[in-house]
Amino acid sequence: MSGLQISAEYFPMNERDLDGVAALEATLQHFPWSRGNFADSLEAGYSVWVCRLGGELIGFSVVMLVLDEAHLLNIGVAKRYQGQGYGARLLRHAMACARQGGAGKLFLEVRPSNARAVELYRHFGFQQIGLRKAYYPAETGREDALVFDKELA
Repeated sequence: MSGLQISAEYFPMNERDLDGVAALEATLQHFPWSRGNFADSLEAGYSVWVCRLGGELIGFSVVMLVLDEAHLLNIGVAKRYQGQGYGARLLRHAMACARQGGAGKLFLEVRPSNARAVELYRHFGFQQIGLRKAYYPAETGREDALVFDKELA
């Protein structure tokens, strides 16, 4: 079996995924979304996906579609799979779903301190269009958010 590459698979998030997604999120963020935040996203009809590798939950994405625009609300990849291209594939999948849902533009916020994510978004052609002061809770006070967008057409 050595050399056999297992492909990541994407599935619409469902109720059975909520505990695992919330647990994964808790390993990724100092101020994670709760299980309830993910459940609310499901209930609201957002484009919510899980990424599995050989059945193991390794990532998720949450995109809110509003008319012809989309907002990437949350995305994450398990730490042991970071730096292997899974984040890029998950972002590409989220953008494709947004485009299929009729969005011509995708917006997102990201912490300036999350250099790996900022680099990923720039690599995909996202442009910074703004700054939200004191947007995120942080270990000491609040942290700004960089606001990015990208044309999906």
